[in-house]
Amino acid sequence: MGVVGLFLLFLVGGNLFGPGILVAALVYLVGAIVLAVRPRTSRFGAGLLIAIGVWILIGAGICVSYFAQFGSPGG
Repeated sequence: MGVVGLFLLFLVGGNLFGPGILVAALVYLVGAIVLAVRPRTSRFGAGLLIAIGVWILIGAGICVSYFAQFGSPGG
């Protein structure tokens, strides 16, 4: 499933910083919300929403640690 998703992302956007990545993220988010609302697929949808939250937290942590290197007064 991951390889297919990456292939579709490449077809939609062509690169990782174009409008295609925004479309792919919105489709993922809307799909996860729809799956979370339906009782039969609520666990799977909740798992997808938790996964996107974890990736946002990891990305923010990496970003903060990267920029904290430049702001330290002694180094």
